Amino acid sequence: MTRIHAERALVEGREVTDVVIEVADGRITAIASGERPESADLRLGTVLAGSGNAHSHAFHRALRGRTHDQGGDFWRWREQMYAVADRLTPDSYERLAEAVFAEMLVTGWTTVAEFHYIHHRPDGTPYDDPNAFGDALTRAASAVGIRLILLDTLYLTSAPGKPLLPEQSRFGDGSAQGWLDRWHDLRAAYGIFPPWRENESALAPETKQNPAMAGNCPITVGAAIHSVRAALPDDIAHVAANLPPDVPLHIHLSEQPVENEQSLAAYGRTPTQVLADAGALSSRTWLVHATHLTDADVALIADSGAGVVMCPTTEADLGDGIGPARELADAGVRIAIGSDQNAVIDPWLEVRGLEAGERLRSRQRGRFSPADLESARTNSGYAASGLPGGLRIGACADLVELDPGSIRTAGAALDQLALVATASDVHRVVVGGRVVAEDGRLADGRDPAAMFTQALKELG
Repeated sequence: MTRIHAERALVEGREVTDVVIEVADGRITAIASGERPESADLRLGTVLAGSGNAHSHAFHRALRGRTHDQGGDFWRWREQMYAVADRLTPDSYERLAEAVFAEMLVTGWTTVAEFHYIHHRPDGTPYDDPNAFGDALTRAASAVGIRLILLDTLYLTSAPGKPLLPEQSRFGDGSAQGWLDRWHDLRAAYGIFPPWRENESALAPETKQNPAMAGNCPITVGAAIHSVRAALPDDIAHVAANLPPDVPLHIHLSEQPVENEQSLAAYGRTPTQVLADAGALSSRTWLVHATHLTDADVALIADSGAGVVMCPTTEADLGDGIGPARELADAGVRIAIGSDQNAVIDPWLEVRGLEAGERLRSRQRGRFSPADLESARTNSGYAASGLPGGLRIGACADLVELDPGSIRTAGAALDQLALVATASDVHRVVVGGRVVAEDGRLADGRDPAAMFTQALKELG
């Protein structure tokens, strides 16, 4: 067992002082306040729960600062993204992802749901190991110590009823069953989801396990359907019916108006309605972006128990639009946040972007309470990966220590730090009860910026 002493912490929305957090097997087993530190304690200052990154495409990070002179819209940006995807090999992606995951850790993201759709060679033929790219991503996460749920993704069509474009060839598996066969092989390699059961590990001895975080931070495998553009309704239904019911299922939804237009033209239904009719909306479903929804769509999502992942910095950068976050929340929909294209990796800016978008839409302040924003950053972000988050008993022992006296945070109430802090205010990051990052570097001293610079050189 590990003991952590925090001078003050935000525990389920309340500021508590002299907090002792007990950790066993990577989870919080006890929390007590008013306790004096002991000599063997890991001693921290101002502590918040770790941030759950509910949506990432790690390789998009290679485009940061390289697309703004091109102008255009999402579709113009997508052409540049495909060019990067075409250059990746499993080896080069491993180095790139390791740098990206390292940057996530030092900025306060402690888990990441990686929406992964690059599977094969550029011409679409499989590698000798059909899951070579997935294995590369898991090794990258293990090497830095971030929790990873690998969302292996179904991607079969370029638009409703249209084959993949040549530049999309490496994304596809030929059929929904072909993808399921590969997905089941991947899942078998990494163990049964979820990564732990009450009082016992769910990982069989022969499964692949994170060597750096064994017992604390196993890799887990979830599933994704890229979008209604990328799979026919029958394929979506086949996947939804044949995935184990406890596996999280993520889907891009209505990010662009064109997606809605194509769905209405092909099926006479919105993308949300297509998913509902295919049996793909349920409490294990997380819908990414959900920017262009009808009132009926919002009701369908709420009735299903599905959650929504919003990615404010990406939605702003790509000109996607501002989604109906307040309407979704008022309907009872859980909202999480993600870094998506990783043009910005900073959970505090994502949280602020969620609130800022609502203020711009409504011309009113305080659209989400501090507690709402904390929940999006922590509990909901972890729930999207099928994990227990937050600073509470039974949750992952993942913590972020912030500087409360920086030029940005000085004078801020603890429960409102998310509205003023940035990644620059992160001092130490704890995953599974262990310090994995400190003052912008990994615990082993590696610098994510240097790691990325080297990875970009290798990518070419």
